[in-house]
Amino acid sequence: MAMSKCLIEMGFNSKRNVSKGMEEFTLAIIKEGSASSRRPEDEKLSIGANIAYGLQHVLTMYGGIVAVPLIVGQAAGLSPGDVGLLVTASLFAGGLATILQTLGLPFFGSRLPLVQGVSFSGVATMVAISGNGGIPSILGAVIAASLIGLLITPVFSRITRFFPPLVTGIVITTIGLTLMPVAAFWAMGGNNTSPDFGSPANIQLAATTLAIVLLLSKLGSASVSRLSILLALVIGTGIAYAAGMTDFSQVANGPLFALPAIFHFGYPTFEIAAIVSMLIVIIVTLVETSADILAVGEIVETKVDSRRLGDGLRADMLSSILAPVFGSFTQSAFAQNVGLVAVTGVKSRYVVATGGVFLVVLGLLPVMGRVVAAVPSSVLGGAGIVLFGTVAASGIRTLSKVDYHNNMNLIIVATSIGFGMIPIASPGFYEHFPTWVATIFHSGISSAALMAIVLNLLFNHFKTGNADQQSVFVAGTERTIRYKDIVRLRDGDYFLNGKLYDEKGIEIPMIPEGAH
Repeated sequence: MAMSKCLIEMGFNSKRNVSKGMEEFTLAIIKEGSASSRRPEDEKLSIGANIAYGLQHVLTMYGGIVAVPLIVGQAAGLSPGDVGLLVTASLFAGGLATILQTLGLPFFGSRLPLVQGVSFSGVATMVAISGNGGIPSILGAVIAASLIGLLITPVFSRITRFFPPLVTGIVITTIGLTLMPVAAFWAMGGNNTSPDFGSPANIQLAATTLAIVLLLSKLGSASVSRLSILLALVIGTGIAYAAGMTDFSQVANGPLFALPAIFHFGYPTFEIAAIVSMLIVIIVTLVETSADILAVGEIVETKVDSRRLGDGLRADMLSSILAPVFGSFTQSAFAQNVGLVAVTGVKSRYVVATGGVFLVVLGLLPVMGRVVAAVPSSVLGGAGIVLFGTVAASGIRTLSKVDYHNNMNLIIVATSIGFGMIPIASPGFYEHFPTWVATIFHSGISSAALMAIVLNLLFNHFKTGNADQQSVFVAGTERTIRYKDIVRLRDGDYFLNGKLYDEKGIEIPMIPEGAH
């Protein structure tokens, strides 16, 4: 009776009210659970933080996103004005692709903090195509090959089980290592035809920028530390301006506002040979983008399943299909910005989406593009050393989670990273091979990724024929402990974070190896 009275007083005097009350209670629990399980990449920062961190992403990748249209445009013999239009189109298309990848639509977009831009993997192929059919032939090949890529994304989206930490760690480490030559090239001046390329002044400017990044990271507050890259770029550019190493005089030359021209270079032409060549590039792009999506998922510490991977790849391909309409090329994730996510710890996808808006604005306002272009390459190089090194360090951290006990994982890591370093150490290694071989393996990232996938399948999935004994390369790497050390332990002793404590929680000093 007391319980019934209580229920009546609470408004549960009928089955309908009880049912309604239970439903509301259940919904409250679900809502509370969903709030507590919010994904790191869904964090919403202030408008000021989004603008600052978004601009930092743009400055980090600006040099890379404009490099491809500059190279292809010059190779195709375009006028400086038309090359400028290629650059503007690449900024605009990259911004739209970034917004699609980060915010997403149904079936499109990984909703991860990934900056999109013109892919480097197709530069050599596009230059070769331009010699035969010009820019229209490139645009047609990109559209057709990307459409085929869109159709085959389900195959790539189902390979996540073949990307354990062993494979992703190899790929992340290789991404960082393969980007280091880019940082060195920037630090030397960014233009090897310039008379001051590699001059002490350029390298000193890069070293100064690097020192500013480290100083702000050590002495600044948490917010300053997160903005250390952006602040270092601004301060480094100011130093360069004072030293006469950068020029803002060209900022006022040219239009302030310009809409991207639709098919400015003519309607695309579709040639079988060009499409086949570009399809190889698209396959390489899918491999690299898969690696980047998995890498940023590892850094952000969020789940990336086959569906999410497929959504990200479809966004890549859809962006690549639409980009030629504005005069741009294949789109893919920028590895250097994966490093920025790692070094700053800012995991919000809305920050990167804000960077995408900046790219769209830069594509509509050439004057802003000219301002960003005034940042010296040496300044970018100094910041790039930290960014790209952080990517490699993140990969090493992932590889530390791998089990190396009584298996061939160590030899898989060694072979894959070594294979990925071949085109970096010797860029002309594949120049006498068929074009399709050079296209696939000229990228250290795709080389290491393919080797890691194949060796992981060979040794860890198809185990028939595996040796019972460990490889000679693994011998000596196993952890061991001496019996005389075990017998010295007492009841209640325990290890915590690599330190030994007794039952009262007092740390027991550990004698270094080799000491007496």
